[in-house]
Amino acid sequence: MDLEKQLKDIEALGNDHVGTATETPLRHDAFELSDIEKISSIKKDVQNIMHTLGLDLTDDSLKGTPSRVAKMFVQEIFSGLHPDRKPKASTFDNKYKYNEMLVEKNITLYSTCEHHLLPIVGRAHIAYISNGTVVGLSKMNRIVDYFAKRPQVQERLTMQIVKELQHVLNTEDVACVIDAKHLCVNSRGIRDIDSSTVTSEFGGKFKNPEVRREFLDYIQLDTEF
Repeated sequence: MDLEKQLKDIEALGNDHVGTATETPLRHDAFELSDIEKISSIKKDVQNIMHTLGLDLTDDSLKGTPSRVAKMFVQEIFSGLHPDRKPKASTFDNKYKYNEMLVEKNITLYSTCEHHLLPIVGRAHIAYISNGTVVGLSKMNRIVDYFAKRPQVQERLTMQIVKELQHVLNTEDVACVIDAKHLCVNSRGIRDIDSSTVTSEFGGKFKNPEVRREFLDYIQLDTEF
């Protein structure tokens, strides 16, 4: 297969925005290596990429880049791949009998597109209706952050957040809307700097048009402090 055809095939995949299952695709041996072993291996790969591009790795500004990138991949932007890092979401009895919708909006979201390994930056908006259990507000942010810190497609990320909160809260009545910019669109390819992508997942009572409308009205409220 010649290089031109390979590049066309890659471009076709990118344009088609190929998705997979709800679960992040991981090999069965994904966690056999320690973080230190992964960082050491990735460091060599980054060195090879930079060398191939013609960069001078003896330059003071560049010589530390392979180590920094490797550590960033393993312990920062892709740290959500490891199940040991899943936040422990403590739940509490709904003793105050709050039976209306709880909405947490404008949760800052940083993720990485799995097709080009470029940033996804946006906001997540979450809601649930208690089934007798409530969860700490910060835990909702942590759940978003955990699933965002891995190579992602936005559709999967939205579903993973809802699925996890349904499990934690023992209710189907969970919803999530994400509005995000993808730098694979904004900074390369079509280079459309203004477009953003909106995805949603509605479970349980949120499939009811009236309940869904209430949630969508809440997240459109201006919030300035």
